[in-house]
Amino acid sequence: MNSRERVFAAIHHQEPDRVPLDFGATGQTGISASVLYQLRKALHLPEHPIEISEMFQLLGKVEPDLMELLGVDVIGLNGRSNMFGVPNGPLKPFSMPDGTPALISGKNELDILEDGTTLIYPQGDRSVPPSGHMPPNGYFFDNIDRTDGFDEDSLAPAEDFRDSFSVISEDDALYFEKESKRLFEETEYAIIGNLGGAGLGDAAWIPGPNEKHPKGIRRMEDWLMAHLLYPDYIKEVFSMQTECVLKNLEIYRQAVGDRIQIVWLSGTDFGTQNAEFFSRDVFRELYKPFYQKINDWVHSHTEWKTFYHSCGSIVNFLDDFVEMGVDILNPVQLSAKGMDLDYLKTTYGNKLTFWGGGIDTQTTLPFGTPEEIRQQVLHRLSVLSQGGGYVFNTIHNVVGGTPVEHLIAMFNAYREFCGKEPLR
Repeated sequence: MNSRERVFAAIHHQEPDRVPLDFGATGQTGISASVLYQLRKALHLPEHPIEISEMFQLLGKVEPDLMELLGVDVIGLNGRSNMFGVPNGPLKPFSMPDGTPALISGKNELDILEDGTTLIYPQGDRSVPPSGHMPPNGYFFDNIDRTDGFDEDSLAPAEDFRDSFSVISEDDALYFEKESKRLFEETEYAIIGNLGGAGLGDAAWIPGPNEKHPKGIRRMEDWLMAHLLYPDYIKEVFSMQTECVLKNLEIYRQAVGDRIQIVWLSGTDFGTQNAEFFSRDVFRELYKPFYQKINDWVHSHTEWKTFYHSCGSIVNFLDDFVEMGVDILNPVQLSAKGMDLDYLKTTYGNKLTFWGGGIDTQTTLPFGTPEEIRQQVLHRLSVLSQGGGYVFNTIHNVVGGTPVEHLIAMFNAYREFCGKEPLR
C-alpha cells in the first residue's frame, strides 16, 4: 500500500499493511520547534532554522526529508493565516526562548520584555493591546484576557461575536483548490484538510486571540459558568458559528473535492484529567445539536471522515460523539480517568477511528526510560491496531523539553512493531 491507501484502509476499519503514522499533519499531532530542531540534528539531517507551522503552540514544520525518513503517511492542507489572525508571508528570523533558531511570518509583530516574556499582537496590529504572551523560557503562547467584563442585564451575543466567524474568501478558496491539487497529484500522502471553524467553545478561541477588540463573555471562567447562567447566550453564539461553518464547508467542498480524505473540524477540549468539563445533559443541550448538523452535512455531501480533537476524560461523551457523526477521535488521552485502553477499543473500536494514544506525552515520553517508552508503545499498538481503525501518533503534540533520544526510542518501538529497521 502507499500512504494514501494505508490511511484510507485504517479510517474505514480495515487492517492496512502496517499501522499508519501521523507526525505533524495537524495542530494537535505535531512537535515543538525546539525538539524538532534537535531531532533533525540527531538523525543527521541538514540543520537550519525551523519554520513555525503553528504560531500559537510554536510547532515546527515537519519537512519532506524527515517525513520520508520516518515513514509518515499523512500531510495537512493548512490555511493561510495563524491563530493570531496574521496572514502567512515572507519569513523572518525568530529565536525560541531556548535559543532554537526558527522562522515565522514576517507579518507577526512581537515584543520581548526585559524579563524574557514575549508578547504577540492580533493581526500584527500594534495599535491594539497584545493578545498572547509567552513566559520566559516558555515553549508556547497563552491568551491574554482583554475584555472589560460584561453586563448580564444586556447580553448581546450577536454583537459580541460578529467579528469571530468569517466566510472563506475567494482568494482562500483558490488557494485551497491549488494546494489540494498539488498535494494530491505530487504526493501519495493521505491529506487531512485542516478547515477548523467548528470548535464550539474552544478555550483557545473564546478569548479572541485573532480579534483586535474582543467583547462579551470571553474569560474562560465566565464562559464555562455561562453554560448554566446564560445558556441562550451560548446557543446564539453556536448558532452563528454553525451557520458560518456550513457556508464554509460548501465553499471548501467546491475547492478541494475528493482530494482530501479527512476534514479536521474541532479542537474543543471537553475533558479534564478527571472528568468532563460539564454534564452530559449540558453537552446534549448546547453542543450536540450543532455538531450533529455539521457532521450530517459532511456525510451527506462528501466522502470525508470527520476529525475531532478533545483532550481529557471524555468517556461519558463518546456515545454522543458517535451519534452526532464523529468519525475520528484524537488524541485519545489514555492517562485521563476512565479512558481505559481495552475498554475504548472493545466498546468503540468499530465506531471511531482512534488517532493518537500511542504514548503519554505528559509522563512517559519526557520522563520515562527508553525501555519504558518502548513497552508502552508496543502495548498500545498491539491493542489499538487490531481490526484497523487506528493511526499512530502521540497523545497531543511533542512538547518542548522532551529529550530527543526518547523521541527516537518511540519511533523505533513503532518501527519494531511494523517490522521496520530502527533509526540510526
